[in-house]
Amino acid sequence: MSNPVITHQPGAGSFGTNVQTGEWSTGLCSCCSDCLICAVGFFCPIALSCYTANKYGENCCLGCVPGGLAAMRTHMRLTYGIQGTVCNDALMTFFCGLCEVCRMAREIRIRNGEISQ
Repeated sequence: MSNPVITHQPGAGSFGTNVQTGEWSTGLCSCCSDCLICAVGFFCPIALSCYTANKYGENCCLGCVPGGLAAMRTHMRLTYGIQGTVCNDALMTFFCGLCEVCRMAREIRIRNGEISQ
């Protein structure tokens, strides 16, 4: 009985060794690129947080849970291959939460083809 010969190493998973070379499609304060998102974010930020989580495929309450936006931003970065760190995600959602929710909503709409860059 012979032992099998391994000729290929297993590939990396979708996380962990993800090469992050991309950037966000829009800047943090690029509200003019999607006025609808910015209007909803300005007048009802909780509704925009729920909308963003839902469009991303998460439970709509994730945007209302402490730390939920940071977790969603981190997952979004890893999924789309955007550069950054978990610490940066936490700081951006804490200090620039409203602008960051608008940017994440714009990113989802751009990636889904709902709006152009």
